[in-house]
Amino acid sequence: MLTRLIVYIAYYLKTSKNYQQCKQFFYNLLENPHSKLKSYFDFFMISLVLISVFLLVYEVDNKATPTQLMFERALISVFIFEYIIRAWIFNDNHKIILDYYEKTQYLHIPFSLLKVLKKLIAKKIAYVLSPLAIIDLLAILPSYRSLRFFRVLLIFRIFKLFRYFESLKLFAEVVTSKRFELYTLALFVGFLLFVGSIGIYLFENHAKGGLVKSLFDALYLSVVTLSTVGFGDIVPVTAGGRLVTMALIISGLAVLAFFTSIIVTAFSERLLDLRESQVYAELNRYDNFVIICGFGRVGRHIAQQLYLNKQQFVIIDSSEAKVKKAKKSGYLAIHADASNNSVLTKTGINNGANAILCTTGDDVTNVYITLTSRYLNKKIRIITRAANQDNVKKLYQAGANNVIHPYEIAGMVVAEYIGQPVAFEAILGIIRQESHIGMETLPVYTDGLLAGKSLAEIGLLERKLLLVGVISENPVHRMRKNSYSINNQYFYFNPELDFVLQPNDLLVVFGRDVAIEHFHDQIEKRQLIKRRGK
Repeated sequence: MLTRLIVYIAYYLKTSKNYQQCKQFFYNLLENPHSKLKSYFDFFMISLVLISVFLLVYEVDNKATPTQLMFERALISVFIFEYIIRAWIFNDNHKIILDYYEKTQYLHIPFSLLKVLKKLIAKKIAYVLSPLAIIDLLAILPSYRSLRFFRVLLIFRIFKLFRYFESLKLFAEVVTSKRFELYTLALFVGFLLFVGSIGIYLFENHAKGGLVKSLFDALYLSVVTLSTVGFGDIVPVTAGGRLVTMALIISGLAVLAFFTSIIVTAFSERLLDLRESQVYAELNRYDNFVIICGFGRVGRHIAQQLYLNKQQFVIIDSSEAKVKKAKKSGYLAIHADASNNSVLTKTGINNGANAILCTTGDDVTNVYITLTSRYLNKKIRIITRAANQDNVKKLYQAGANNVIHPYEIAGMVVAEYIGQPVAFEAILGIIRQESHIGMETLPVYTDGLLAGKSLAEIGLLERKLLLVGVISENPVHRMRKNSYSINNQYFYFNPELDFVLQPNDLLVVFGRDVAIEHFHDQIEKRQLIKRRGK
């Protein structure tokens, strides 16, 4: 009966949306590095820890006030609550129960509650014995004023900050990554201290006329000498003691050099991770940004335009030289492979990014990035560059929303406007970023100013505007030349003057800002009059 109840509860927790949402909320609050909730909670906890440490230090020479005692109790309650919640989200108990239950059902063996209990306890013990969980527990103990010894554990409340500072976590990871070298160094130091302590005690004890009264004094002198500190409160006076001391000093220099080389090497290996973690942390503060994959000629121009438009973006490139160039320009940049799932996930493809631009010069790379991006986020907008016209279809099949062929576009522009110097002036004005020249997409409203009219009737040249093309999904235009598919729409590049605009078409023009703004106002005023008339 008890087994059925436990299995039933486990299945209920597995299928309960409320339970899963609750656990996901606390995971985002405490553990998810990409969650804004975690950043707010970390700031809150850092403030509490620093205030509590200040108050505990203040109480060394001053009596605690009732307000301070109340704050301490509230703080400990928060610490205990955090400790319990972290233990809860560390693993899913119901999954362990169900995995074991389904195994017993498949193998037709009896379900043992004792074995399940052992598995559950083993998982929780693994959390309790983890370094950060031990620090969390020790950070609670200094509040018990009846046991003054626990005040020594105050230092662990400061160590608790390791949980909330990513840079401190990285430092701990660096030290952990070199644990073999550090263990080796620790054994060597232990051997030196053992030999040095015995040698100093033998040569510097009172019987030999020295100042060392005990073996502990000998150990103390060995540590002070090996660390090259040399307080001078105990000094060797015999020839043998001085020889041992000189040997310890020389060994101490070697130990410090070895230790420094270990730490410097570890940090140089992880320095890139530290810099990238800062980029990821900054991206977490953005709600709407663009990911640019590739910082070549096309990527540089796009980044420059986005920067001028004050649009947040981040650049990912596998070339270290290009990443350095991007950072030198003041852009956020990451040195990584953009086709890697973890890179795009950490960058924020599901957390703030609204578009991905694949601008590398290699179509194969762009296909991989597009496939990965579409797999990670079904709804994100993907715009991809195609170096070869034969690969355009493949990029659409990979999941791109739009595919741009820059060389073909350049050829089309030259072919269409070869005899129109004014057109080239307008295009060069945009390329040179002249502030008075721009490009705009104008809507064709039903029963509006443009609907049902040909391009000749609109008179764009009289309006000081130059036509780029028309974007439309209306089948009436399908027989036109210079049409290019854009998913469910078509782009008609520089169509003939007899081209009749249909409702919901988009007219793409460029020219001086004042001319574009005047024409746009005319369209909107006409539409506003129509709405009021209805």
